[in-house]
Amino acid sequence: MKKLREKTVSREKISRLFDANLNRLREGLRVLEDVARFILDDRNLTRALKRIRHDLNDILLDCSALDQFNGLRQRGIEADVGKFTVKSELKRDGVLGIYLANCQRVKESLRVLEEFLKLYDSKKAVSMKKMRYAVYGIEKRSIEKIISVCDN
Repeated sequence: MKKLREKTVSREKISRLFDANLNRLREGLRVLEDVARFILDDRNLTRALKRIRHDLNDILLDCSALDQFNGLRQRGIEADVGKFTVKSELKRDGVLGIYLANCQRVKESLRVLEEFLKLYDSKKAVSMKKMRYAVYGIEKRSIEKIISVCDN
């Protein structure tokens, strides 16, 4: 079988991908953390989410893939083909809907980062996978509490 030859993707494009997913991940984690802190008054859940956010920073602080790229410099909001809001993003069904949408956002961003980090640093990719599974557990533990606290 003939091996397909892949074209090299520019550092700028990969940098934009990292930048977008890191922003999405941090924003989603902050929403989850604020729901845990201010709505659920759950110290353990808040601490767990804060730990993930800080672990993310620790993991990526010395990441060779991110050292090579300057995502902020490559950010191209004006020309971004996916910047337009989808109607479903404008509606949420209560606190639970907000929480679940942001859990999904966080998990998806972790998965994208996990996959692309495999190109640069397999240990950091494994760390992203562990973080993703931690979010799965947090999501499962928190849903019942949100339902019991909120009238959605």
